[in-house]
Amino acid sequence: MAVRDVLTIGDPRLRQVSAPVERFDDPGLPALLQDLRDTMAATAGAGLAAPQIGVPLRVVIFGITHNPRYPEAPPIPETVLINPVLTPLGDGQDDSAWEGCLSVPGWRARVPRWHRLRYRAFDPEGRAFEREVEGFHARVVQHECDHLDGVLFPDRMPAGLPRG
Repeated sequence: MAVRDVLTIGDPRLRQVSAPVERFDDPGLPALLQDLRDTMAATAGAGLAAPQIGVPLRVVIFGITHNPRYPEAPPIPETVLINPVLTPLGDGQDDSAWEGCLSVPGWRARVPRWHRLRYRAFDPEGRAFEREVEGFHARVVQHECDHLDGVLFPDRMPAGLPRG
């Protein structure tokens, strides 16, 4: 379909809370998903949320085989989450990993994230599913789903953590 422009910090659309997808038979949904895939691939992203391309819907896509922005990261299968709900598992958070964001270009920081979590969502056909994940996979999911609530990774940074 199309590589879309990625909104960057300062654009008020990134701060909006996204609306849930109401109809899985909406003819615009497959086009949105393809635009997210194309844009994520063109920008070497590990994930992308619909609000980042100016679409205020609760839709994210993520997945990597090899990514130059995260060369040490393990593979994550391409996954589409529609109307996701995240549940932390355990009480362990990790603040040792660096994060970046296509919407905050040129900036990376250590951000505390839950080490393990369960996500529940719908796939593009409207089928509910859930998964338990940990480590980098859990970090990517949390980062992308934050965009659905108008949250950017600098908002999650406690004072005193290294920034780069």
